[in-house]
Amino acid sequence: MKSVIEGVGIGYVLGQADAPADLTKRGRPPKSGGADRQIVTSSIRTASGGGIVLDREGAVPLYHQIYLSLRDEILCGQRPFGSVLPTEQELSEHYSVSRITARRVLNDLADQHYVERRRRLGTRVIFKSPAKPIEANIDQAVDSLMALGEGTTVNVISVERRPATDIIANALRIDEGADVIRAVRVRCLEGIPLGYIVSYVRGDLAQVISESTLPRAPLLKLLDEAGFHAERAEQTIGAMLADPSLVEALNVEPMSAILRITRTVYDRNNVPFLRTYAHYRSDRFHIRLDLQNPTSA
Repeated sequence: MKSVIEGVGIGYVLGQADAPADLTKRGRPPKSGGADRQIVTSSIRTASGGGIVLDREGAVPLYHQIYLSLRDEILCGQRPFGSVLPTEQELSEHYSVSRITARRVLNDLADQHYVERRRRLGTRVIFKSPAKPIEANIDQAVDSLMALGEGTTVNVISVERRPATDIIANALRIDEGADVIRAVRVRCLEGIPLGYIVSYVRGDLAQVISESTLPRAPLLKLLDEAGFHAERAEQTIGAMLADPSLVEALNVEPMSAILRITRTVYDRNNVPFLRTYAHYRSDRFHIRLDLQNPTSA
């Protein structure tokens, strides 16, 4: 059975799960060296800056997990053309891996022409997406998001104040290290986890976005009530494999396909006030677009 939550021109199709065997994609890239195994103190560790959760005992080598994370950040625009990637030392410290592993990550990105490495100048993104953005009506998109929020239930996992990473600071146009509010929710349909959503707003919105307000209404509605009206938004839709944190949060098989939506919302002064990363189960969530010829209206 499927239900459709939609506005004009865009909709979300929510359905029952397929057979578990259809949900899992497994990959076995060549194994890396054993240097990382010697410095691992736990099987799963969350990156301190809020990055991916590394599966340190799984089949996928650590270097490839980090490579996929950075590649996805480049492809979805989090790390735009010309931006500087962390150094080998910074990657090593951030993910608690060896310098050899960090070097392989950056070299692999360079080999695939996502970045360019130059001595003394660092590693810079050289990838430019050939795709032209599709323009859509922001009000219709917001209506669909509101309907999705009202047609499902939300479990607030955490709301906390933390310093902005370079990516979040760039998205919200604030200083790196400035206070932001990070809200984590799991959205459910009929009691079954559907999406794992992480949102960031500036630190001065702590009274608007809290553990007491989020269960009452969708985050966009709370912000709209506080005077932050969505004038426009930039959104990318991609795919990723479920890391250990998503496996636990969404109750899916390891390495399941996950639909990832990255969205930045701007006000009428073109100031960004919301950055969201939404991760949805691909077996229960689909985005539907109604495409029309404008000349036929």
